Amino acid sequence: MKAVVFSLLLLGSAPGLARAVESGQLDASPALFAVMAAINAAGYDAGLQPASNHPLREQIRKELASRKIPSLEELKQFYASHRQKSETANLSQYVSFALSVDGPPDFDFRFRAVELPPDVVALEGFAPLLRRFYEEADIGSLFLRAQPAFEKDIERYHEPVSKAVFDVNAYLRVPTGSFLGRRFQVYLDLLGAPNQIQTRSYGDDYYVVLTPSPEPQTADVRHGYLHYLLDPLATKFSDEVMKKRGLADFAQGAPALAEHYKSDFLLLATESLAKAVESRLDRRPERIADAVREGFILAPFFQEELPVYEKQPQAMRLYFPELIAAINLKKEEARLARVEFAASAPVRHARPAPAPRPAPLTGVEKTLEEAEDLYRNRDLEQAKESYRRVLRETGEKPRQAKAYYGLARIAILEKDPETAERLLEKTLETLPEPETRAWAHVYLGRLSDIAGQRELAAGHYEQVLKIEGASPAARKAAEE
Repeated sequence: MKAVVFSLLLLGSAPGLARAVESGQLDASPALFAVMAAINAAGYDAGLQPASNHPLREQIRKELASRKIPSLEELKQFYASHRQKSETANLSQYVSFALSVDGPPDFDFRFRAVELPPDVVALEGFAPLLRRFYEEADIGSLFLRAQPAFEKDIERYHEPVSKAVFDVNAYLRVPTGSFLGRRFQVYLDLLGAPNQIQTRSYGDDYYVVLTPSPEPQTADVRHGYLHYLLDPLATKFSDEVMKKRGLADFAQGAPALAEHYKSDFLLLATESLAKAVESRLDRRPERIADAVREGFILAPFFQEELPVYEKQPQAMRLYFPELIAAINLKKEEARLARVEFAASAPVRHARPAPAPRPAPLTGVEKTLEEAEDLYRNRDLEQAKESYRRVLRETGEKPRQAKAYYGLARIAILEKDPETAERLLEKTLETLPEPETRAWAHVYLGRLSDIAGQRELAAGHYEQVLKIEGASPAARKAAEE
């Protein structure tokens, strides 16, 4: 397949993919990249407009659209027939698939059929389609070319994620070397809709998948890492935790609480503990009031009990049974009886993306800007040379049109109407942008007026008024 030149974002050698982040990893996934490239080509258009989209997404979409991919039509049909009601659920099933396979080029499942997540089972037939798409679209090559973009985002996350993991390890007193056989993995997905966080726990592996966002979603990574450490404790000491499940009745009356928490007391207890730990790490005790109103019924108890844990020497993995045993059912029932549960969960709003800075001018654009500056300063000889350099350096018609237009204006200043008219006509022949085309007609109209050709002048002015995209100043000049 013929290689297509990408922008600087995609060009360059591919340095090492991931670097370990303390006890976890921060990386790009070849399997996730392939899946996301496939669904973007097949019709996944969620979140295309927000400014916080990563530029890589648009580049990959354009690149795939330019290629002849035999399996694409079948892939589009598959995607359409498996579309979910919400965009989040729609993305979620494909993230689950990507995390359940070994990766390219075979995309074999890592689990037995009976162990596959339900949303992955529902995508039966996607794997062979993905294999064909991966080969036909040369996704492996695109992934290698995309490495500079991933490396830049990994670098952005590296320090804050490392600190978040370190803080949690320090608070829970996690001993070095206690992760044998288990993995915490953070994947960056630059092809997804902005501000999405997906978490999965498959066997001994815990995943956090992050899509582009204006600010690093470090709090979500930390929350996922807390679950990675706390969930096994709740499972190991499930008998002790389940002795307190009588409190779950209060959670049933919380309208804002998600159903999976209402049906899984272990998960509800772990989430309550995670929220309490976060409030201690951030020194934000007021968050617990919001958490309990949302339905995380054990959050107030854990917030009160954690200072006791902090003053004793044991790690959380050893102290956990004692922490659970300290739950006094009568006391907590009395506390929860006074809670007025919220009608809905608080809505998280992503911080808006900052206005993008204009890219610095380079190449022909820079030469054109220099020529315009010289023209404005009436350094006409140097301006001429710059415009002529543009004509020598590019075959791009709109840029050539700007150069001819600049030379025409210099000819007018030098009182050479014949040369000016010829250059303005050349401008119109060279596919100018709307504003350049409008002003070329304005000047041709003025030259015709000076020559006494009133009808010809009127024709040029009328053309200006018909041009969509003509500047107000050009329209005003034509109307006068």
